[in-house]
Amino acid sequence: MIYFDNGATSYPKPPNVYSSTMNALKKHSFNSGRGGYSASVNAAEKIYAVREKIGDMFNFQPQNVAFTLNCTEALNMAIKGSVKRGDHVIISSLEHNAVWRVVNHLKNDGIIDFDIAEFSFDEDETVRNFERLIRRNTSLIVCMAASNVFGVAFPIEKIGAVAKKYSIRFVVDAAQAAGVIPIDSEKNNIDILCAPGHKCLFGNMGTGFIAVKDNVFLETIIDGGTGSESVNPNQPDFFPDRLEAGTLNNSGIISLGAGMDFIHSKGINNIYNHELSATGILYDGLSKNKNVTLYCPKPEKFKSAPIISFNYKDYSSEKTAGLLAQNNIAVRAGLHCSPLAHKFFNTLDRGTVRLCPSVFTTRKECENFINTVKKL
Repeated sequence: MIYFDNGATSYPKPPNVYSSTMNALKKHSFNSGRGGYSASVNAAEKIYAVREKIGDMFNFQPQNVAFTLNCTEALNMAIKGSVKRGDHVIISSLEHNAVWRVVNHLKNDGIIDFDIAEFSFDEDETVRNFERLIRRNTSLIVCMAASNVFGVAFPIEKIGAVAKKYSIRFVVDAAQAAGVIPIDSEKNNIDILCAPGHKCLFGNMGTGFIAVKDNVFLETIIDGGTGSESVNPNQPDFFPDRLEAGTLNNSGIISLGAGMDFIHSKGINNIYNHELSATGILYDGLSKNKNVTLYCPKPEKFKSAPIISFNYKDYSSEKTAGLLAQNNIAVRAGLHCSPLAHKFFNTLDRGTVRLCPSVFTTRKECENFINTVKKL
């Protein structure tokens, strides 16, 4: 199978991720932080080591990293935990439903109001679009690092600087960037970073994290046992316990750590360059096909994640994906849980076919794909 659906979840995983998962199931399937026996303590140490790896990669204190089931859960924690009644929130015009549905729900409940800042291929215009929407009661700006549909990257450092200027909390959805595009919370002025573990970080499904700066406090959306302050009827006010109620996914978290080890061994810039090169081959090949419609310029370094969206003839995106599947090529079709992005790019009526290569993608696979599209 030629696999171009890495935007949904990465496949294959690096060999050390597979081995770490099995090893964790055998040796670290104990409730970390809940027991004084050596196996439990050892499991807790393994979990903390992954917090340190995340902290090192994205510039957060390890104790401020909490594990989640996915990026969606992390974004719910970040948004719902940050706002209070009467607040105003700004999101981008390309946001995933993991953001749009959350703020829409809060608005429908009469808790907040929100506005949508339009993306522009002109970075400075994008920043101005955010800044002009700021109100006296704006408490939160939420923006993706890169679009999960069209791959275009947001100038998060500049948007974060605007948020900092007005003392507004800045949340970044790094679902398509964490592990492939360098992110530094200090340099990018990020207060809260949310990311999945199973995409560019190569961990197992059912993993993700939320990382917060020292001055950030969040209300909880999940309360329960933490193994700490058990006599207290309220959720602890310190991280990560405040956001980690219940038993953790030890094997998944450890696999995430192994995925990050793989990234360090390859070099994040080398991974990005490889994936961007594969994306360029795909883009160049598709651009020569008169039956193909592309919606963005050719991906460029730091201006795009390694993602392409296209359509073929007048086919629905699902039909094109189905024909590719018959040729053993895996892609994603439809709206990709991002109707805002499709509305912005005028593809809401039929969605797009999305291509997301990985560090394991070969030139031959890209060429085979291009030749297959010619025969559809």
